[in-house]
Amino acid sequence: MSKEKSTIADNIKKYRNKLGISQDQLSKKADLAFHTIAKIEAGSTPNPTIETVKKIADALGVSLDDLMK
Repeated sequence: MSKEKSTIADNIKKYRNKLGISQDQLSKKADLAFHTIAKIEAGSTPNPTIETVKKIADALGVSLDDLMK
């Protein structure tokens, strides 16, 4: 399995940085564990569930499409 970071990981980080919030702040807004956000961004979780991605998208104020393209 490749450790290459996914488009979703890069987009989450991009939108999170645009909002000026930390991984910890995003985890609280998305009601997810901090390590979940950290692992997705680091590429350790290359295929997060759609439910997880939806929570992150909602917390960032973007659509699922924005995170996946």
